[in-house]
Amino acid sequence: MARVSQAHLDARRRQILDGAALCFARNGFHATSMQDVLKEVDLSAGAVYRYFSGKDELIAAIVSEVMGEIRGAFEDAARQNPPPTPDALIPAVLGRVLKTREFLHVDGEPAFPRLVLQVWTETGRNEELAAVLSEGYQAVRAAWATVVGAYQESGMMPADVPADDVARTMIATVQGFIVQQSLFGAVPVEVLSGGLRALMSMGGPRPAG
Repeated sequence: MARVSQAHLDARRRQILDGAALCFARNGFHATSMQDVLKEVDLSAGAVYRYFSGKDELIAAIVSEVMGEIRGAFEDAARQNPPPTPDALIPAVLGRVLKTREFLHVDGEPAFPRLVLQVWTETGRNEELAAVLSEGYQAVRAAWATVVGAYQESGMMPADVPADDVARTMIATVQGFIVQQSLFGAVPVEVLSGGLRALMSMGGPRPAG
């Protein structure tokens, strides 16, 4: 029997994850059965269960993958001297994550933001998923804090503000943007560039008259 290549195995795993993500975004975790996933990816139960034991493992894998991508992007930025400013870095990272999943749509809208909201909701019920998300969040915070440290060392940002405070604020910006996408429809990530640039350029109030 011919040996299955690693490329084939990776492609099959990708197929399952993308199909599951689409099902979860469309119907939610609880309303989605493994049978729905099998139908979406057009594979047998044996083919899917070879990779994932069930819905919880699928969800955890999707979350881990996304958080890993975001963390890696910020870690790459931290190695630049100096790193890109927030108005360039945040939209670039978010845009990259969205672009790799831009083919996933539900009712004509991108599926990824809806999926993120599903994940956040599910963490209240699923302790294992909550732990996966928390671990990913802490890693992203640490990566962002490293970027902030590089800003401060280069004189681009005041050194008297804790790096973690800035990291949390920038993460909140991304989270808020994703919520807007999920609730109100797709918005180009470029709007973050303009908005952040305007906030970063603020000075003191102008003298009267």
